[in-house]
Amino acid sequence: MSTATVPEPTVPGPANPGEDRLNLRGETLPRFVPPVVAAGSLVVALLIYLLTPMDSEIQIVLMAALIFVVAMTAISTRVEGRRRARDRFATTLVYGTFLLALIPLVAVLASVIGKGASRLDISFLTHSMNGIGARDSGGGIYHAIIGTVEQVLIASAIAVPFGLLVAIYLVEYGRGRISRTISFFVDVLTGLPSIIAGLFVLAFWILALGQGFSGFAGSLALVVLMIPTVVRSAEEMLKLVPNELREAGYALGVPKWRTILRVVVPTALPGIVTGVMLAVARVSGETAPVLLTVFGTNLINANPFSGEQSSLPLYIYSQAGQPQQFAIDRAWAAALVLIIIIMVLNLIARLFAGRNRLK
Repeated sequence: MSTATVPEPTVPGPANPGEDRLNLRGETLPRFVPPVVAAGSLVVALLIYLLTPMDSEIQIVLMAALIFVVAMTAISTRVEGRRRARDRFATTLVYGTFLLALIPLVAVLASVIGKGASRLDISFLTHSMNGIGARDSGGGIYHAIIGTVEQVLIASAIAVPFGLLVAIYLVEYGRGRISRTISFFVDVLTGLPSIIAGLFVLAFWILALGQGFSGFAGSLALVVLMIPTVVRSAEEMLKLVPNELREAGYALGVPKWRTILRVVVPTALPGIVTGVMLAVARVSGETAPVLLTVFGTNLINANPFSGEQSSLPLYIYSQAGQPQQFAIDRAWAAALVLIIIIMVLNLIARLFAGRNRLK
């Protein structure tokens, strides 16, 4: 008995494999559509800028972005369907907000570099303001750099080990009321205004104990501001370490403290370093606590434990308040140097964390 073979159904497809990609009526938009829509949005925004009383380049960018989002969503809905259109809309918003967040950062950097680079030279970095008035064109920030570096290093040497130990306690050992109390006070310190930290050190260390203005007093105020940032960032990074790593150490008979020291902390080290650098960047630009505790001077004082000392934020504050153009130029150059110092510290910390990361 003979059996007839039933042919398998065939799905018709395009003769050319690339034809479906190049066809706007297909399921996916081709790659050239977003750049074309972006260029068209920019042209339309420029036309609106010329025909309306718009007077800012930022308005052109925002208008072009709005037109691009609306146009891409409409085209995607027509060609790809509502589901992919919503996905493309969300993706566009994510990239758009990222670029929007970069605008003030780039604007600040461009402004500081443009106004501070002309005054920045070797003489500015190697001289102080001793004997230099606001009307004089000379002077430098050597004394302020020494003060900033010493004050931040002392504050970091106190706040980083203390904050890391507190974070380890909260994650590894803390249970019950004591842990909740510590977390509550850390949250309170996180929102503490910087001037309150300066007033506390001024009232307790300088006025009550009679220690006088010094760079160390400024470091104590910066410690109060650094601790909550270090604690919270280190705590979150330690929580991200898988429990399996801890259990593996315990299964081998390794004590808990050694497991924390050799496994948990090295695993979370890159994130901890990032949190520490955030804290350093925050306190490096604080002016109010330094103004109340360091007081400032135009002389070079390399001893942070004796006598008044200067710092870059205090130098910028004092020079920017002068009406003379020479003083304002010095303030812009000092701001540029402060940004460079913070960037160099971040780079060094990243290299250190990368070399000491757990393999």
